[in-house]
Amino acid sequence: MTTAFWLTLAALIGLALVFVLYPLFFGRSQKADVDDIRHQNLLAYRSRLAELDADHEAGVIDTPTHAQMKEELAGTLLDDVDRSPESPGRGPGRSRRAALVVVLISVVAVPAVSLWLYRDWGGVDQLEQYRTMLALQQADQGRNQKMAALAEQLRDRLMDSPDNLDGWAMLGRTYMSLENYDEAAWAFEQLAGQVDEVPREAATAWGLAAQARFFASKGAMTPVVTSTIDKARSRNPDEVNALGLLGIHAFEQQDYREAIRYWERIIQVAPDHPQLPSIKQGVAEAYRRLGEPVPEQLLASGGAAVKVKVTLADNLRGKIKPDTTLFVFAKAAGGSPMPLAVARLQAGQLPVTVTLDDSMAMAPGNTLSSADQVIVSARLSPSGNAIPQSGDWQGSASDPVRLAEYDGQPVAVTIDRQVP
Repeated sequence: MTTAFWLTLAALIGLALVFVLYPLFFGRSQKADVDDIRHQNLLAYRSRLAELDADHEAGVIDTPTHAQMKEELAGTLLDDVDRSPESPGRGPGRSRRAALVVVLISVVAVPAVSLWLYRDWGGVDQLEQYRTMLALQQADQGRNQKMAALAEQLRDRLMDSPDNLDGWAMLGRTYMSLENYDEAAWAFEQLAGQVDEVPREAATAWGLAAQARFFASKGAMTPVVTSTIDKARSRNPDEVNALGLLGIHAFEQQDYREAIRYWERIIQVAPDHPQLPSIKQGVAEAYRRLGEPVPEQLLASGGAAVKVKVTLADNLRGKIKPDTTLFVFAKAAGGSPMPLAVARLQAGQLPVTVTLDDSMAMAPGNTLSSADQVIVSARLSPSGNAIPQSGDWQGSASDPVRLAEYDGQPVAVTIDRQVP
């Protein structure tokens, strides 16, 4: 917590204590108030007595009446003097000591209670998190500004000496990290021009430029992106960056067969590609979208897997639209309702056999391998919502699958009942 926060908190607590301490040290004492009352009563008595004497001398009242009224006035004065706001046994000294005790307790209690309440109800953690995030953001902004300045310096030097191949590659990567994709594409294109006599190196440079153009277009396969990909593949048909972009575009167009062709080619020509696990997952998902078994070499190594054969009840054939979303999933028997593995297909692919494995988990660590027994089910959702809704059609396997004893045979699931 910052010094400014503590100073502000101390100032607020001090202000609260002022209201407690001020009456004790600067307020009038009870004795002074009593003396003032007695003095005023004495002045009133003397004034009234003078009036009575004047009336007697003037003959307004006779002597017996004058004497009686003097006695009544004296009695009133005695009553006022004897009357005191202090209770028996509690003099001014004791009252002041009690007030001091209250003040001392307040001095300790007010800060302690304030800090305790703020700890439980306040936002200390949120304040610290905000300040940390702000500091990181400022650091990132400062670093990005510094990188941008260095990139401009490097660019100026490369314009004077364009034969520095490593410099162009570094400039392109720097612009990519700054998300300045147009400038990154330009830098990679300059690199391609420098190595045009070496086809494979030129293909790599054009492939990186195509990737930058693809990011700049926010994933759209524009004519500029297509043209840059063609330049890369004209020099090397197996340029991995170009193949990856073509696979992504095909997958987004639901041309899963073409996506598999491009991505499997990357696996063949670049077995040491740093993104190979992600590429294999993409190929496996494309097979699932086609409703075809995933090749064994693409399944999560060492993890659990269950084959599921999903069919539609005879009385529902012809009643379900082919584009209706089909979910095939496995849940832990007697455990959380969250699926351990999910495949998303379409009703038009039925009947279909799907392999559920650890790569299809919805959350890290919540995989098939983490369960002993699973219940395999399938559901047709006209809305495409992953949460079951009234009107969906579903079905489940007759018995849970014990993964330790699973023999690899497809588990039959028939979609035959409607969600109420």
